[in-house]
Amino acid sequence: MLHFLWESISFQMLLVFFFVFLLVADYMKRRKPKHFPPSPFSLPFLGHVHLMNPSNPQAMVQKLTEKYGDIFSLQMGDMTFVCVNGLRMIKEVLVNQGDNFMDRPEIPIDKEVFSSLGLVSSNGHLWKQQRRFTLTTLRNFGLGKRGLEERIQEECQYLVDVFREEQGNPFNPRCKISYAVANVICSVTFGSRFDYHDEEFQNLLQVLNETFLLHGSIVSQLYNAFPSILKFLPGPHQTIFKNWKWMQSFAQKKIDKHKENWNPSESRDFIDSYLQEMAKDTNSTLQEENLVACTLDLLIAGTETTSTTIRWALLFMAKYPEIQARVQAEIDAVIGQARQPALQDRNNMPYTNAVIHEVQRKGNIIPFNVPRLTVKDTFVDGYLIPKGTVMVTSLTSLMLDKNVWETPDAFNPGHFLKDGQFWKNEYFMPFSIGKRSCLGELLARAELFLFFTALLQKFTLQAPPDTTLSLEMQLGITVAPRPYKICAVPR
Repeated sequence: MLHFLWESISFQMLLVFFFVFLLVADYMKRRKPKHFPPSPFSLPFLGHVHLMNPSNPQAMVQKLTEKYGDIFSLQMGDMTFVCVNGLRMIKEVLVNQGDNFMDRPEIPIDKEVFSSLGLVSSNGHLWKQQRRFTLTTLRNFGLGKRGLEERIQEECQYLVDVFREEQGNPFNPRCKISYAVANVICSVTFGSRFDYHDEEFQNLLQVLNETFLLHGSIVSQLYNAFPSILKFLPGPHQTIFKNWKWMQSFAQKKIDKHKENWNPSESRDFIDSYLQEMAKDTNSTLQEENLVACTLDLLIAGTETTSTTIRWALLFMAKYPEIQARVQAEIDAVIGQARQPALQDRNNMPYTNAVIHEVQRKGNIIPFNVPRLTVKDTFVDGYLIPKGTVMVTSLTSLMLDKNVWETPDAFNPGHFLKDGQFWKNEYFMPFSIGKRSCLGELLARAELFLFFTALLQKFTLQAPPDTTLSLEMQLGITVAPRPYKICAVPR
C-alpha cells in the first residue's frame, strides 16, 4: 500500500506538501504569545524585510509608530525585536525595569569576533566586572580631572596645526579629526599618542572607518536576519570579518609589547592596569581575551562617536555662518586668542554649549541606541516581552519629538537656551540612560567642547567656492554626514 501511495504522488504534489510543511513550521516558530506588542503584516520566512528602508530607517520607525503607537514588534528573518518610543516608555525600559533589559543580544555579524566579551557585548557578572574595572582605571588616568583635560588640549594643538597646513584651501576633515580623537583614547589605553603620519595608525583608522561604513550596507543588515545562509556567500560582511580579525591582531600586538617591558609596580596605561589585575586574581573574568575585546571597545567607542559628532559640528558651522559667528564672538569674549580653551570656560559660554548640544540632537548619530536583550518575561505598558526578545529604544523619538522641540527638523541652538542661559532638556539623551549608559560620557563631552572651541577660536569654516554643502547622512555603525570638503580660513 505504501509503495502504491508513493508511486501515485506526483513530484508537484510533493513540492506543494513540502512547501506547506515549511509554512506551518515557520508559523509555529514565529507564533507570538498573547499580549505581545502589535506588528505589521509579515512575509513567511522573511518577516518584515519588505519594510526595510536602508537609506532612512528612522523614517520607517516613525511611520510604524504613528500606526501602532509607542511600542510595536518586528521580525527580520530569525530575529524578533520590540521597538519602544517616547520618554515615558524609554525610561520604563532603561531605568524603571532596567534590570530586566540589562543584557546585550548576540548580533550575528559581530558574533564571529567578539562573541560576548569586553565592555559592549558582554553580559552578567562578566560585564559588571569589566565595566567596574574600566571606570575605575579611566578615573585613575584622569577621567573628569585635569590630567585628561591636558591630554585633550595637547591634541587640540596638533589638530589646529594640521588644519592650518591646509592654508584655507578645500579639504576633507574626516581623517584629521579621527586622528586627533583616536589619539586621546590611545594615550589612555596604550600609554602614548601616534604621529598623524604613522602608517600603522593610518591603517588602523582606515580599517575602522571601512568597517563602520560596511555595517550600514544592505547585505550586512540582511546578514543579521539570515546569517546561516549569507555566511557562505561573498559580500561586505566577509570584509567586516577580515577587518575585525585585523583589529584584534593589532590590539594583541600592543598587549604583547606591554608584556615584554611590563613593570608590575608601575601602571602606565589601561593595558598595564589590566595586566596587573590579571596577575592579582587568576580566577576573575579579567583575562587576556577580555583585555583584547575591552581595548578594541575603548578604541572604537572612543573614536567613532566623538569624531562623527565633530564632523557634524564643522559641517553645521560652515552651513550656518551666522551661528558660527555668534560662537566665535563668545569665544573671543570669554577666552580670547592668547590661550587655549579650558573646560572651566564652558559654564561661561552658554551659546557655545547650546550649539554643541544642538549638534548632538540634530546629528542624532545613534538613532536606535545600542540594543538590549530581555533577561526574563516582562510586561511593558500591558504588553508581554518574553525572555530573549531584542529590545530597541528609539532615541530619535526623543531628539526629534515635535511636541518638545520648537523646530525639531531645523538646526536651532535656541532649543538649549532660556533667557540667555544654557538649559538642558530631559529629552536630550545622546549617551542613553540607566546602568548601561555610555561609560565615556564625561570624556566625550570634554572632547566635544575642547576640540570644537579650539578650531573655531583659530578658524572660520566655510564652504568651498561655488559649493553647496549637503546635510545628507551616511549610515554605518553611526549616522555620519556624507563626505564633504570645507575651507578652514585662519582668523
